[in-house]
Amino acid sequence: MKTTQAWLLIAGAIALAGTWTYTARVLIPYQIADSAAHDRPRGNLSDLYPRWLGARELLLHGRDPYSAEISQEIQAGYYGRVLDPAHPADPKDQQGFVYPLYVVFYLAPTVHAQFAPVQHVFFWILVILTVASVPIWLRALRWSPSVCGQLSIVAFTLGSLGAMQGLKLQQLTLFVVPLIALAVLLLINDHPAIAGVLLALATIKPQLVWLLLLCLLIWTAGDWRKRWRWLVSFLVTMAILATASELVLPHWIPKFLHAMAEYRKYTGSTSVVEELIPRPWSWLLELIALAATLYAAWSSRRAAASSVEFAHTMSAVLAVTVFILPAFAPYNQLLLLPAILLTIRERDLIWRQGLALRAILIVMAVLLVWPWLVSALLAALSYLVAPVLLEKYWALPFWTSLAIPVAVGALMLFYTLRTRFTSSGEQGTA
Repeated sequence: MKTTQAWLLIAGAIALAGTWTYTARVLIPYQIADSAAHDRPRGNLSDLYPRWLGARELLLHGRDPYSAEISQEIQAGYYGRVLDPAHPADPKDQQGFVYPLYVVFYLAPTVHAQFAPVQHVFFWILVILTVASVPIWLRALRWSPSVCGQLSIVAFTLGSLGAMQGLKLQQLTLFVVPLIALAVLLLINDHPAIAGVLLALATIKPQLVWLLLLCLLIWTAGDWRKRWRWLVSFLVTMAILATASELVLPHWIPKFLHAMAEYRKYTGSTSVVEELIPRPWSWLLELIALAATLYAAWSSRRAAASSVEFAHTMSAVLAVTVFILPAFAPYNQLLLLPAILLTIRERDLIWRQGLALRAILIVMAVLLVWPWLVSALLAALSYLVAPVLLEKYWALPFWTSLAIPVAVGALMLFYTLRTRFTSSGEQGTA
């Protein structure tokens, strides 16, 4: 057992080193060369920058962060110049301030500083939060692997393409995911009031939490007298955030909704399913996944927060969230972590559930291993082969990115629903 754990730790270290070496020596050089060839601008390329600049201009100068003028100033920093509609190679993403206004309160302590040190510090904050999310999820799942095992999971997590991309971009998703993890753990440990506050804070990325909140509402309805506290705490916190935002910028909600609508137009963002399957079939599949998730939430509404059933449902909900998100990005796949951990812990049980689940489990394992394996290979070759030759294969590690959420989501839904049906059947027989 100790030998196996040691090999897992070594494999995790190789995955971590491979992904970040591939990024530094293959991916980024390709992006720089491609941008130069097409006269495509490159500035700081930090997803934190639009939020930080919007917060600074609003809090220090009273300017509307949703305005076209601020969007142009954001572009000048993010891309290095204002985007030119007449230039076909320019990015389509206008980098507007497409967040709820109360995100400015999170960034308020930084608005008097220069962006470069803020960016550097925020990078390491996100690293710490990403690392911390692993033991938080493990505690939420009631799983206690060895220290060596936990270090291996941390290494594989930091070595994932999602974590790498999120850290490089300083994406706020990596801030929100640990908030969600901690909120779920607090619910499990019977601290609902604090959980409600954290869930409200996580709504700066509403697309990541809406399905979770809906399923938690269903769960709360299963035992209202014992579970209402998190909801009241959530609503009070949301009211405070919305009111404070209204005081700072009146009528901010319509502006935010308009910014979201414009974002969908100029980016043409699509979900994972829409990338794989044309409409309307993709919509049908998303609807089926959503219906199955809501059914799983309803069937487990009476389960205690500390139960395995609750852990299964929450993991499935977060996995399906990535599956149906309106915008695909690898960094969102950090929401898959509890489902992946649950799969690893219960792999033997899943294997015994029949041929279909075995097949999905094998496919999921291959899809997950591919990026680590190929990134490590390209990283090693980068010391032996001319960079120009390797840059042609920069996309290889991302080949399975679209399929991973589908496989994880399908496995969690099938396994969760099968467990429900089996439990119901046993109770009926008894």
